[in-house]
Amino acid sequence: MKINDVDFETYLKNYPTKDGYFGKYGGSFISDDLKKAFKEINDAYLTICKSAKFISELRRIRKEFQGRPTPLYHCERLSQSVGSGKVQIYLKREDLNHTGAHKLNHCMGEGLLAKYLGKKKIIAETGAGQHGVALATAAAYFGLECEIHMGIVDVRKQAPNVARMKVLGAKVIEVTDGEGTLKEAVDSAFISYSKQYKDAIYCIGSVVGPHPFPMIVRDFQSVVGIEAREQFLEMTGELPDVITACVGGGSNSAGLFIPFLNDPVKIVGVEAFGKGKDANSASITYGSEGVLHGFNSIMLKDEKGNPGLAYSIASGLDYPSVGPEHAFLYDIGRISYEGITDEEAIDAFFKLSRLEGIIPALESSHAVAYAIKLAGQMDHGSILVNLSGRGDKDLDYVIEKYGKKYIM
Repeated sequence: MKINDVDFETYLKNYPTKDGYFGKYGGSFISDDLKKAFKEINDAYLTICKSAKFISELRRIRKEFQGRPTPLYHCERLSQSVGSGKVQIYLKREDLNHTGAHKLNHCMGEGLLAKYLGKKKIIAETGAGQHGVALATAAAYFGLECEIHMGIVDVRKQAPNVARMKVLGAKVIEVTDGEGTLKEAVDSAFISYSKQYKDAIYCIGSVVGPHPFPMIVRDFQSVVGIEAREQFLEMTGELPDVITACVGGGSNSAGLFIPFLNDPVKIVGVEAFGKGKDANSASITYGSEGVLHGFNSIMLKDEKGNPGLAYSIASGLDYPSVGPEHAFLYDIGRISYEGITDEEAIDAFFKLSRLEGIIPALESSHAVAYAIKLAGQMDHGSILVNLSGRGDKDLDYVIEKYGKKYIM
């Protein structure tokens, strides 16, 4: 398949470029000291990703520790509730990956990379806390120190995940600057890493940041789409008509989407429309080109052109930019991006819980909500959703805010 001169048969060989660009997006806008550190990471990754020993060890970890492959699940009752079952909805169950989300896919790879580089510590940011939990898990597994930066707003919303990180041995840095959410957590983590990069590695939690992390996280997360494609063919004998996943920074969606790029499948990323045009995290829908946290992409901006405020009920989507590869694939027309509001996500949260016995993360609920909406518009077909995480972490918040409406 070829779109706007981009050949998807050879896509992974050409994107990103050597300098970390997907078209005009990506790159590395960081200090000279950090450029040396990130080059060290890039060189190490490009070396070990071709190593049979590294690949074998990662596969063993995925099978014996993570519990991969995660299953593909047909939502019969949910499908029947929408359009009398004419459109079938399937879930890639990343909520069943160890630690409850897709994040461990790249965290275990980054942990292996840290060990290869001889680092003693891993540093990262987290929003919903799933990346923090996964990285704390990887640190415990590999015997590394772990430092997690988290906005104070998210610390309060995601208390169960904060407790899990601390139990696993991580040091949690509560960030009170600015809005106290994911953007400020990234700022804080970068500052800390700049002072410790000789002994530590910065493990970015999504397909964002300076090169090579959009590539590294994408590659580690692609196991999701590779498995899902094979499983869907085995289960149904054909490919899905539509695949979809929520998009904040975009790691779980990139993981599902990339292995399907060369297939005749419609691909839809779901952004957080939040409370509407003035309070959302829909970078592609409402943003424009700009540099944030060391990479060029599409981002929300304020009246002065600075990074704008992002908002979503889902802490993991609460980020004012999007991975550069997402911006590129949107620009060339391979992936479309739609939006789901807080209320639609909450409704899907309870609908999936009560019809299928699966409590989804609020982030994943956005993709489920879109699948439900789309199924009501289609005559026939199938939709594959990446259920990127489970909702344990969100229960206290959801019950407090929405219990009176949804719980008798």
